Amino acid sequence: MIPIKRTLDRIPGGMVIVPLFLGILINTLAPNALRIGGFTEGLFVNGVVPLFGFFFVCVGAEINLKTAKGALAKGTTMLVGKWVIGAAFGIIGYLLAGSNGLFLGLAPLAIIAAMTNSNGSMYLAITSQFGKADDRAAIGVLSLNDGPFLTMLALALFGGAGLGGGLFSFIDFVAVLVPLLLGIVLGNLDSDMKDFLTKGADAVIPFIVFALGMGINFNAIIEGGLGGIALGVLTVILTGTTLSFVFKKVGWNPIVGVAEGAVAGNAIATPAAIAAVNASFAPQVELATVQIAAAVVTSGILLPIYVSFLAKKYGSQSKTEQQPVNQDLELAES
Repeated sequence: MIPIKRTLDRIPGGMVIVPLFLGILINTLAPNALRIGGFTEGLFVNGVVPLFGFFFVCVGAEINLKTAKGALAKGTTMLVGKWVIGAAFGIIGYLLAGSNGLFLGLAPLAIIAAMTNSNGSMYLAITSQFGKADDRAAIGVLSLNDGPFLTMLALALFGGAGLGGGLFSFIDFVAVLVPLLLGIVLGNLDSDMKDFLTKGADAVIPFIVFALGMGINFNAIIEGGLGGIALGVLTVILTGTTLSFVFKKVGWNPIVGVAEGAVAGNAIATPAAIAAVNASFAPQVELATVQIAAAVVTSGILLPIYVSFLAKKYGSQSKTEQQPVNQDLELAES
């Protein structure tokens, strides 16, 4: 017998890092190897959305209604914190941009779009291993930063653009919450259903992150250049570290805070969406798009490594529903 599970457990975040890297490697070197249709492509390439739908049900089943307050508080803290950091850094970029419209080689539009958006899939994958039920449930609030809405809100603050209309659909928000609410209802009505569904959350995560990797290509780093790489690093360090520090100060798990540090793939489409509303941003669209693409890849690779580093620093704080986070931190720091 090969101790695969035991080996992955020895690697901090191993259930996230290893499948993710395997997916990226295969997608880069042999992108069509698993794109052969049928169940194979459905599971290993296109499985992120349905697998996460099921994952939400399992996560919802874990949640006692008493934890809902904690999920709202944590989700709001991360949402506002990440937006403030991204908007502030983006505004600085616009104010100090050179004659070419760039700040340190970065398109300010790319800065705001990347830093205010977060990779919810990566967040859930990390919190599934290091977080608690209310940490994972915070995704209901964090889904608000998907797409161009918060980027445009940041631009509106200093007259770059108006908010526009219809950029964020309430139905999209509801669509994220329905599976979660289903799990909450089932788990709170029947303890046996809670136990049954909770077991599924751990098993599905490696398949989700592998499928995420199948949407990432190392070549995006080359196309985006050093600027895109720097943007990815800055997003992880500035937003992830800051939120980790805030979480630690409040008494929450700092690893959960840093889990918001990656850039979501849907941020790649944000520059084009903004230019469609305000044509003055059109000249930045191409460069901003490739830089965000590079930032997506860079942050997707760097964040799990950073989380592994913090896991060693603070100690493993995963699956500790019996202990409050404050106690976990005291144990980790002793």
